[in-house]
Amino acid sequence: MTTEIIRDVLAWCSLINVGFLLVWILGLIFAHDWLFRFHGQWFKLSVEKFDAIHYAGIAYYKISILFFNIVPYLAFRILG
Repeated sequence: MTTEIIRDVLAWCSLINVGFLLVWILGLIFAHDWLFRFHGQWFKLSVEKFDAIHYAGIAYYKISILFFNIVPYLAFRILG
């Protein structure tokens, strides 16, 4: 596998992951109450706990995208 292929794969992975992150964030913004009721069928959560779980999940996912996709992509771009 060449560095160009790896770089392209990392770029596409980054775009797909950022797209998923945006869907998650927009889903929480525009369908918060529905998502809370939907998850409330299985889990007994308060609104505060629900928000904290999703906030932590979004933060973890964003950091993971940065370290596992974007930073290696930039490293391969620097290598040429």
